[in-house]
Order: sequence, then C-alpha cells, then structure tokens
Amino acid sequence: MELLEVRNLSKYYKTFRLENISFMLPKGYIMGYVGQNGAGKSTTLNLITNICKSSSGEIYVDGRSCNDDESSYKETIGYIGDEFYFPDNFKVRHIRSVLNNFYKSFSTEKFDELVTRWKLDRKLEVKDFSQGMKVKLMFASVLARETKLLVLDEATNGLDPVIRAEVLKILQEYIADGERSVIFSTHILSDLEQIADYIFFIHEGKMVLYDAKDELMENHLLVKGERRAIFPELQKALIGITDNAYGFEAILPGDRADLLTNDFHFEKPTIDQIVIHYIKDREA
Repeated sequence: MELLEVRNLSKYYKTFRLENISFMLPKGYIMGYVGQNGAGKSTTLNLITNICKSSSGEIYVDGRSCNDDESSYKETIGYIGDEFYFPDNFKVRHIRSVLNNFYKSFSTEKFDELVTRWKLDRKLEVKDFSQGMKVKLMFASVLARETKLLVLDEATNGLDPVIRAEVLKILQEYIADGERSVIFSTHILSDLEQIADYIFFIHEGKMVLYDAKDELMENHLLVKGERRAIFPELQKALIGITDNAYGFEAILPGDRADLLTNDFHFEKPTIDQIVIHYIKDREA
C-alpha cells in the first residue's frame, strides 16, 4: 500500500515553476529526492508538509489529504531540515515540555529514552550542542511521536561521516515495522546509495528520473572511450558526455547497449554518476 501519493503537483512563483510532479512511495521504503540547488526539492517537501500551499495537484499521506483534516494530516508527518529549529536558550526539558503540550501523540517516555540513548546533555542550553547533537535532538523530537512519514530536507548537511552513519541507521530503524516511510533530500548521494529504495531526480522544477534505485542502476551504463570513436547514432543516445584526460565518459540507457562496440568500455554506474551526467546533459 502507498504511504505517500503525490499527483500532478505544481507550484508557481514569479521566478520558478514546479510542474506536474507525481510519484508514489510505498509503506516501509525510503525515497531519495535529488537535484541541484534550486531544482525544486525544498518546494516539493514544503508542499508535502503543508508549509506552503500548492497551485494545483493532490497529496495524500497514509490515505489522508490535508484538505480532509489538516490537524490529523500534520500529526502523521515528522520534519527535519538542515537548520536547527529550537530556541538557543532552551534545554532538553524545555523542548520536552513544549512538544508534550503541542502534539497529541508525543511520548515523554520515548523522548527520554532517545535522549538517554544518544547521550544528549540535559544540563546544557542547546546553543552549546554540537551539530551532531542538534540533529539527534531533532530526531528525538520527531521519533517520540506517532508519525507515518519522515521528511528530511538536507538534514545530514555538515555532519561528519560517523554521525551520518548513525542517522542512516536511525532511518532504517524507523521503517523497520513496514508501516512507515521516509522521503530524504540530500546532496550526499552516496548516503542514498546505501539506504534508498527509490530515487526521484528533479531538475528545474520537472521530473527527470523516477524509479526503484536498483532498477535505475541496472538500466544505465557508464560508458568510457575515445571521443573519435563516437559515431552519430551513439552520440544521440549518450547522456552528459564529459571529456577527460583519457577520452570521454557518459551515461547510456541500458536499452541502447546494442550500440556499443569493442571500442568502448562500460560498467555499472553509481547514482551519483547517473545524476551528474543527466544534469550535464541538460546544461549542455
């Protein structure tokens, strides 16, 4: 069953248009939502969390639309961004008290358990927390509630590899019961390669790619060779041709593999390589 359904979602600003974005995320899965700065990632996530209103389209979380019951809709969603959203002079107990009064499903016991587990100092004001501690505190505030969808917008920005690895483990634990899902925007595509089940690639407000991660990687080839060996039909099929000291590198859809000759070397690409070459192709 789908946990998140986005249908023909659009948002129009004076200088930017998000156009006809559609995708589905089943229960128990993680989606990586990727693209360059300004591509429309945060706009999409802000529409899902109802921070801003769409120009057109529909969004359903666990079968519920914001128009049906805004309060219940928002209760099902947890959000963590790249900026810490608690007041600097707060301590853990202040955050605990505010959340307990604000959210019906907030569990003080679960919050205390996570604070203890992650060794968050109850005596410090949060302005004195490290970046990693601040991210863990935001996770504690969200995971202590009965949410269904976790929305992350560049939440791992600036974290060291050890803390990032802990965050990825938290996400896998979150979906382990098969009833909850995560949509995760990040520039660190190697993280998505580890944990994402689906990839949605957006560029200049429009969908470029949307597929299961493994299918996306299986259905593309990273091709290398000498520029002079590229013939016209192959030139049209290659995506994001990039010159380097050894010749060229590009992405080729798997269904065009019959175009390759012995002049070329090919291998399975990473998500990072697929996205980079699609971006270069659109900027050429």
